[in-house]
Amino acid sequence: MTEDDIYRTSTQYRLWSFTRESLASLRSTTNASAADGVRAAIRSQHVGQAGSDPAREGSNDKPSDPAKEVDCLTVEEEQKLVGFYCVKAMQFADFCEFPTNVKATAVQYLKRFYLSNSPMTYHPKEMMAAALFLSTKTENHYTSLRSFASKLPKTTPESVVAPEFLLTQGLRFTFDVRHPHRGLEGGIMELLGLAQGKGQAGPGIKQSSEQLQKEMVDIEPAKESSKKARSADEVVRRIQVAHGKAKEVGKSSALLTDAYFLYTPSQIWLSSLFLADEPLARFYINTKIPTTSTLTPKLISTLQSCAELLRSSASANPGEAEIKALTRIDKKLFKCRNPDKVDLVGINKAQKRDSKGAGENGLDERVIKKRKLEREKSEKEAEGIFGPTLAKETN
Repeated sequence: MTEDDIYRTSTQYRLWSFTRESLASLRSTTNASAADGVRAAIRSQHVGQAGSDPAREGSNDKPSDPAKEVDCLTVEEEQKLVGFYCVKAMQFADFCEFPTNVKATAVQYLKRFYLSNSPMTYHPKEMMAAALFLSTKTENHYTSLRSFASKLPKTTPESVVAPEFLLTQGLRFTFDVRHPHRGLEGGIMELLGLAQGKGQAGPGIKQSSEQLQKEMVDIEPAKESSKKARSADEVVRRIQVAHGKAKEVGKSSALLTDAYFLYTPSQIWLSSLFLADEPLARFYINTKIPTTSTLTPKLISTLQSCAELLRSSASANPGEAEIKALTRIDKKLFKCRNPDKVDLVGINKAQKRDSKGAGENGLDERVIKKRKLEREKSEKEAEGIFGPTLAKETN
């Protein structure tokens, strides 16, 4: 089984990989559904208020429909708002000194959640804290809930965990996120090995380690540098510089764009290396795939497309114009939020209250009985595999 076969079995490939068209269609559908939900909730709320108003009783005036006046967010406005809170999540993760994998996973949780949910239904500010705290658990980086909540202004432990089940539902209970960071580290180690004459080329490549080492010295310089490397030590320094630049791309642009939805982790890290030092990236690819292979031009085209996407990433430090646009969107959101979904802490408490007294551990009796039958069935199947339980010897 190849690495590609293994990746294709992952939930990231099966559930969270899209074409540009299908991704745009999904976001458009989510936006339209959320807008309908907002209008229905506002209409229902207005009817309830009108019914409880004594002054309206017996009146023949036809009540106005406030839902028609609601100006809902567009798909583009939703994306800008989610992107802003992705940046905020990254900044807070840096403030808490969380490792890169925790930060990157939290951002992907937010982006995945808002493929099937809208900011008009659940505000990204509330989901951001829940996503970041969940990522500390899924990435095995222990952080106490009280300590985590104390670092966020106007945030309680209850408000952090209240949206957690909604978040896991939106993630379809799949918490594994494959990042490009480890692949980049592996690629850089291979390049350093080649520069030191210790590396080996891939199958079908006839050059020896010494030949590859000499070829690395002759690689044309990157666009930013006009000076060609003259020794193996200078090649090593060049690789280290490219590593630093590619690493920054993976920690910012790769997270803030749709790269994770459109490309594989290996394509993302190779594209980040393309942006950092294209001649070096091309040399690395040629040590893996023969230049005569039909796969090479296809791969280069894909990497260039991904690199262009990474290059177009929004800044991790929004300017004054962007802040003004985001402020306008947030004010617009205040008027078009679903009133039934505003108080997530209250909703969470109500759900817990309703579950009490519904049977053992808050479960319905039918659910308990079903689980008992399933457990007994599995025990019988286990006996069939391993044989019946051995009887104890009696003295």
